[in-house]
Amino acid sequence: MTKDDTGAGAGKTSLTRIAEMVNGVVVGDPARLITHAAPFDAAESDAITLAAEERYLKNIERTAAGAVIVPRGADGGKKDLIRVDNPRLAFAVVMTHFFKQPAPAPGVSPRAVVGPGFASGGDVSIGPGAVIGADVTMGDRVVVHPGVFVGDAVSLGSDVTLMPHVTVLERCRIGSRVRIQAGTVIGSDGFGFAPDGQRYFKIPQTGIVVIEDDVEIGANNTIDRATFGQTLIRQGVKTDNLVHIAHNVVVGENSVIVAQAGISGSVTIGRHAVLAGQVGISGHLTIGDNVTIGPQAGIAKSIQSGETISGTPGIPHRLWLRVQHIIPKLPELSRRIRRLEKQRSGTPQS
Repeated sequence: MTKDDTGAGAGKTSLTRIAEMVNGVVVGDPARLITHAAPFDAAESDAITLAAEERYLKNIERTAAGAVIVPRGADGGKKDLIRVDNPRLAFAVVMTHFFKQPAPAPGVSPRAVVGPGFASGGDVSIGPGAVIGADVTMGDRVVVHPGVFVGDAVSLGSDVTLMPHVTVLERCRIGSRVRIQAGTVIGSDGFGFAPDGQRYFKIPQTGIVVIEDDVEIGANNTIDRATFGQTLIRQGVKTDNLVHIAHNVVVGENSVIVAQAGISGSVTIGRHAVLAGQVGISGHLTIGDNVTIGPQAGIAKSIQSGETISGTPGIPHRLWLRVQHIIPKLPELSRRIRRLEKQRSGTPQS
């Protein structure tokens, strides 16, 4: 990112101040002034960049950046450094400091539609084309971008951002400091049908979706309302784009769900779980705390806490690695087995 595409900046900041923000130690000139964060290969002399991996650390003199965030103990030659315990986290903090997302002015656009009984805190912004239903409540500093639909009796906490064309359907509840990316639907009907032998009879989906504080939902997610009760996204959860979460699912605190993952109904996911891209989970399973599921894994049974799972059907990751090592050898193993069988039976070999 360059100075021209980072939005409203934070001005010049000394390395001393940056080190204070990230609990780091300056090596070099603490008075050096930095104006923005930038990539390693595109940084300029007034920028700060990141070198967390060996391939960057060994080439640190090649970046034109004025300063570099590095792991503690790293050597930067003549470069000004900030040494930290967690360089990626520190760089994210610095980027947040310099990158100021432009915020729309508070107020309700005359081209928005707001239903009766609407109540909000201060500094709320509702953009053109937004539709707000009856009896909706919002906290302070809520930003509703153009084209958003918020259904009747929805509640939003403070510092919530709904990006363009987000839909939050009736009675759903969203906590504070939640960000929902464009095109996501919260509270769509769960996939519930009762077959009578000829047709499928729709089961009413009477519940809601509850999203707790500090959650970020990616673009074009669909999170279904519960049949009864609630689909629950607990505090700190982060989802990527194109994630589907079915009715009555519970996603535990600070779990991460990556693109194109699909979670069937009534699944419970524990805390600090990681679901990689295109993971599929069958219904009514329990995924424990601190579980990692690898990409494209298909999960057909519950997983205990702390496990790492790969493949379809999902198996422990170490076993999966052994299986993957064997698969290319199967044709040769098959030929050897056939030869051994012929030798044992006394059949002449061709």
